[in-house]
Amino acid sequence: MTLTLAYAVGFLGAGLMLASYMMKAMLPLRLAALAACVCLVAYGALTQALPTLLLYAALIPINIKKTVQLKRLIAAIEQVKDNTPVSEWLLPHMSRRTVKAGEWLWHKGDAAQEMLYLHSGQLRLVEHDELLNPGELVGEIGLFAPDNRRTLSLRCETDCVLFSLSADALQQLYFQSPKLGYHVMRLIVARLLHDADFLQADKAPTEAPVLESAPLSVGG
Repeated sequence: MTLTLAYAVGFLGAGLMLASYMMKAMLPLRLAALAACVCLVAYGALTQALPTLLLYAALIPINIKKTVQLKRLIAAIEQVKDNTPVSEWLLPHMSRRTVKAGEWLWHKGDAAQEMLYLHSGQLRLVEHDELLNPGELVGEIGLFAPDNRRTLSLRCETDCVLFSLSADALQQLYFQSPKLGYHVMRLIVARLLHDADFLQADKAPTEAPVLESAPLSVGG
């Protein structure tokens, strides 16, 4: 009877662990992994399989910690107002770095691996000859483009302090909160419309006055 129960609990734990690897939403993934660890600890205790018991017992507090962190993040995002800049949601998950004037951050056609928040200094979108000022996000379009390629070149006009978010980290945040994903999409659409204005200005007759486009706000 005990052995039958052990196998039942063990198979349940294995099924939950397998399911967790197939999930994209991070909170259900963590909850499934936590339940799997509890089942496999019980299996280890019932069968006296000490290595299994110790391994999954050690994973329980790790999964609890990750689950609590995710719940706090989701709660914080849900409390943010709709007009709150996207950067305020992303900054806690970004890494800081400094770059020198004249340094190229990427060229048009490069593989897109990160998006950037400009904390201080100025960046230049080379093909548009447009300066970006502190408080702006850049690089999000390439992360969602079908070929994941940069659409414009980016260079440091001055010494800059940047905050970077990798493509993998953005994807995880996107799956954790549909609300965050919605606002990132709004940012991308605003950027595309902004780029379209530049294309229309370039095609306008040279004798006609061209109004200068206002810089894209971080909130998008």
